[in-house]
Amino acid sequence: MQDVPYAIEMVNITKRFPGIIANDNVTLQLKKGEIHALLGENGAGKSTTMNIMTGCLAATSGEVVIGGYDIFQDAAQAKKLIGYLPEQPPLYLDRTPKEYLRFVARAKGIPEKRIPGELNRVMTVTGTLDVADRLMKNLSKGYRQRVGVAQALLGSPQLIILDEPTVGLDPAQVIELRRLIRELGRTHTVILSSHILSEVKAVCDKALILSQGHLAAVVDLAAEERDLEELFLELTAPEETSDKKED
Repeated sequence: MQDVPYAIEMVNITKRFPGIIANDNVTLQLKKGEIHALLGENGAGKSTTMNIMTGCLAATSGEVVIGGYDIFQDAAQAKKLIGYLPEQPPLYLDRTPKEYLRFVARAKGIPEKRIPGELNRVMTVTGTLDVADRLMKNLSKGYRQRVGVAQALLGSPQLIILDEPTVGLDPAQVIELRRLIRELGRTHTVILSSHILSEVKAVCDKALILSQGHLAAVVDLAAEERDLEELFLELTAPEETSDKKED
């Protein structure tokens, strides 16, 4: 990993689909060791932004640098620094968490002799050791989400990206997952998307507000005196435009 001040830099990122602008000249620099929320109305470009951050989708133009490595020109090095939990975790329900995590560890290229220790580490952090040998189809959604976070942590990536991590969880599960995210923020840079502003205020240091494909604001939640709900509504108010946007 290169010694650079930012966990991720996006410079002039634009993504066009036929008749649609999903990202429009987005530029941001996120410091290491902070928890960032990616906010925006439906269709603001959040999912597209996350897919470009992780290298799952190529930008039409612009540059993404992860820990000093270009996500497209140095994809192998850059992706080693990323742990990603999509909104729908790619779990195999006919496997146990231990079997699934071993499969993911091998796919990530973790040396075989290190895998047992890695599995123990990520299951300890995510509180899934007690269900390690149960089939995932028999686990609650909260535990499945924790297993999803565990796979993102394999290999100790510096950047953790979580897409709507608490969707569909009951209140107790939400509280536990928020606690886990705060813990992760002590040792990783975390980016999460959410529609729940109270969740953002509870766990995040900064809020990145997208509106119609543009980065409307970067809000320091500790320093911002205005109410986040009020600020969000002001920045995401609909504007007259001839271009369609897509999330």
